[in-house]
Amino acid sequence: MINMANLIYFVLVAYGLTQILVFSDMPILKKLRPKKESYHGYGKIFHCPMCCGFHVGWFLVLLSPWTELFTCDVTFINMFLFGCLSSGTSYILNMVFGDSGIQYSQNIQAIKPKLLKEKQNA
Repeated sequence: MINMANLIYFVLVAYGLTQILVFSDMPILKKLRPKKESYHGYGKIFHCPMCCGFHVGWFLVLLSPWTELFTCDVTFINMFLFGCLSSGTSYILNMVFGDSGIQYSQNIQAIKPKLLKEKQNA
């Protein structure tokens, strides 16, 4: 069974590893990271924090017997669930925190032009 501290460690490790794999400018990682178009489009996995986060999550479950940061049973269900947790939290943290700190943007769509366009098409 995993407690809250272990869960936080898991999320932070998964987020950190995902950030390194997706955004690192280290020369060796840039060479190893495939292009988005390679592998019939599956190269996108290494450019998407949500996709890469899933695979980092199940990989970390495989490593859990050899670490004391987080421990859990290595089962397919745990691999899937922790992969989903890693994917979601990596994506959310990636959207909240950027290179310049906390990201804040305000998206306001103008309703009036959209309504006018719909009236013209009707």
